[in-house]
Amino acid sequence: MLTREQAQARLQALRAEIEYHNYRYYVLDDPVIPDAEFDRLMQELIALEAQWPELITPDSPSQRVGAPPAKEFREVRHAIPMLSLNNAFTDEDVIAFDRRVREGLGQPEVSVEYAAEPKFDGLAIALHYERGLLVFAATRGDGYSGEDVTANVRTVRSIPLRLPDGQAPDWLEVRGEVLMLKRDFERLNAQARASGGKVFANPRNAAAGSLRQLDPAITAQRRLTFYAYGVGRVEGAQLPPTQAGIMDWLAGLRFPVTTERRVVTGAQGLLAYYRELGARRHDLPYEIDGAVYKVNRVADQERLGFVARAPRFAIAHKYPAEEALTVVEAIEVNVGRTGALTPVARLKPVFVGGVTVSNATLHNQDEIDRKDVRVGDTVIVRRAGDVIPEVVGVVLERRPVPPPPRFSILEHYPVCPVCGSRTVREPGEAVIRCTGGLYCPAQRKQALLHFASRRAMDIEGLGEKLVDRLVDRGLVATPADLYRLDLPTLAALERMAEKSAGNLLAAIDRSRHTTLARFIYALGIPNVGEATAADLARHFGRLDALLAADVETLQQVPEVGPVVAQSIHDFLHEPHNRAVIEALRAAGVHWEEGGGAAVRTGPLAGKTLVLTGTLPHLSREQAKALIEAAGGKVSGSVSAKTDYVVVGADPGSKYDKALALNRPILDEEGLLRLLGDTPIPSPGGQDKEVTS
Repeated sequence: MLTREQAQARLQALRAEIEYHNYRYYVLDDPVIPDAEFDRLMQELIALEAQWPELITPDSPSQRVGAPPAKEFREVRHAIPMLSLNNAFTDEDVIAFDRRVREGLGQPEVSVEYAAEPKFDGLAIALHYERGLLVFAATRGDGYSGEDVTANVRTVRSIPLRLPDGQAPDWLEVRGEVLMLKRDFERLNAQARASGGKVFANPRNAAAGSLRQLDPAITAQRRLTFYAYGVGRVEGAQLPPTQAGIMDWLAGLRFPVTTERRVVTGAQGLLAYYRELGARRHDLPYEIDGAVYKVNRVADQERLGFVARAPRFAIAHKYPAEEALTVVEAIEVNVGRTGALTPVARLKPVFVGGVTVSNATLHNQDEIDRKDVRVGDTVIVRRAGDVIPEVVGVVLERRPVPPPPRFSILEHYPVCPVCGSRTVREPGEAVIRCTGGLYCPAQRKQALLHFASRRAMDIEGLGEKLVDRLVDRGLVATPADLYRLDLPTLAALERMAEKSAGNLLAAIDRSRHTTLARFIYALGIPNVGEATAADLARHFGRLDALLAADVETLQQVPEVGPVVAQSIHDFLHEPHNRAVIEALRAAGVHWEEGGGAAVRTGPLAGKTLVLTGTLPHLSREQAKALIEAAGGKVSGSVSAKTDYVVVGADPGSKYDKALALNRPILDEEGLLRLLGDTPIPSPGGQDKEVTS
């Protein structure tokens, strides 16, 4: 227990720190700590004030929503305060909220109906319409007064400037969130990196920074989106009696509303919605950080009313924080199958994204330099779903004094930490590589896993742990050694019964008969993916022709430029790699060979197509297989040589590039018309017909 004096001192320190971060977040749009850290500070403040209510002051952050408006914008007073929501972090918090609602309504045994929706991670906005015309727009600000951002809001194309004739009330205040879709955020940052401009940490910061530009022309250049989530002041209209009905009414007025909203019953309905939304969270086109629950009946909302800073009838149920603060204790490197040295930050363990994180990728030397990450720095680390944790940025205010030295991979690792071979960075490449090739144990293991992968030689049962044991015991050094394994050797391995060993040997034997494209891909040549491997096989027809090709000849293959050609040439002319290839042939690995460049036939023969977005009926793999079965080729990028771009829902930057290059655009129906009656092998091996 703290004494009164200790509590007062801690409260003063908390209030000062929270107000500073409010200023960075709401006014400067440049936060230096993640949301989870801010939530922790607020929770501590609220808990301490609950323990010492006589120490609560009117200017405490617990008594307000945000920060004062920026002085550059005219202040707007909200007729009805735009208050924030209390937070729930656990199932128990949600169950307690539901219990309070039922008790507040005087019906503790009756289940309550709720409107549930995503909690957008953007900037709250109030749009004011007089007789159907947008007259002004304001940010939430401190909840009682915000900033007039009308000129900038008018540039957001999803916000209607005029409501449908005959449907608009005399006065309507629509509340919602201005945000930036993930694809637009990536596009904005890509442009910023190319031009040397400011790179935003996340879509929320990008949206806030874009909307609060003094020059609306800048806002217009950035693609912002709006989603309505409620109403404020309304005159001259009878609103529907439920929150769900109000959302439908707003949709009828042509306001964007999320399709992810649901009406559910009771605490269990809320929790089920939370989990279902969370499972799809990273597939949504926008960032969310939780779910919002509101009592559905408006009359019940009015009965429940408000506490000092939040409504009693609503709550925000947050997902585990995807960003957290921690300290970089060391920077080391991992060596990949191509010899690439990937820097990894060894972190003071921190709970983020639902798991404890102690490592985060730093990608490459350029990223280390751009973010200026140093050992000893306090950093923001992010983990979103199954994505590998990464360091988002450095909190410079917490950098040690004197500052630690900058980190250079080549200086710390002039030789490979696994095999001791020299490390190099080739001109024009972002990565630093070990020159040890297949002699490097780290590359050896990854090369074997790649060789055995489903899209390469498809050796089922050869997983990471088994490869570790085979390499560590000296049983396998190159892919060719796999074909010399026998039953007694495999069965003697730890956790390897005779039946499992027999199954693996059968899979290895089946892999002896493959295709030239799969074989080329399985070799793990740097810069050669599936598509390029297929192009090489199609162009040369025979492995010996590929092995004899010089750099100029390799560049005659479609989509193979100077860098890729040099990479292929260097790999195939390395004596040890040649020895492995010959050993594989001697082990009986074979494929059908042609006499030269293969001739493609079919309705798309000689055509190059690019896929972007989600098609309504075909998966990406199905569409690709259809195109290739019709003689076409699927490329990963749009160029002047692209014949068609097939566009589905939520297309990426490829769609924009197709428009810029004036390339023909197809939807799924248009693709099927081009294909005609094209057979495609089904997963079960049967051919099926796809017709238009």
